[in-house]
Amino acid sequence: MILLSVNTSYEAFSTPLESGLHQDGKRLTSQRRKILDLFERIGSGIHLSAEDVHGELLKLNKRVSLATIYRTLRLLVQMGFLNELELSEGGHRFELLSHDHPDHHHLICIRCGRTEEFESNQVVQAGRLASEKLGFKLIESTLNVRAICPSCI
Repeated sequence: MILLSVNTSYEAFSTPLESGLHQDGKRLTSQRRKILDLFERIGSGIHLSAEDVHGELLKLNKRVSLATIYRTLRLLVQMGFLNELELSEGGHRFELLSHDHPDHHHLICIRCGRTEEFESNQVVQAGRLASEKLGFKLIESTLNVRAICPSCI
């Protein structure tokens, strides 16, 4: 029996990242994979700056330039793999998006950047009501509360 391979326009991708990049005409580089692997390893609820990502990768002997990290973090946010938190002092923190807790909220210290997550059905309900009232379709409901943590008071 002779098996013929059929050439199709369909190409199987092993990960959602590969598939999403392919759809956008981009490649899955080793640097992009290293950065997403780091976030997947640490899990959701951990908030890292670009500099934190750089430091963690160096600890793992995985060299990625800081400029590449910044570009990749922005790309992963655009693709829906990471969530970006903008801190009041101009810094940014990134976290792995979680399907288990899509509507969680953040308490952010404006001095040191410490970030704690919390859930609130009242916030989600307020977002839902406001969306319905104005004819919007609710995608997510998040709240960032800026405060000063006990260590910085």
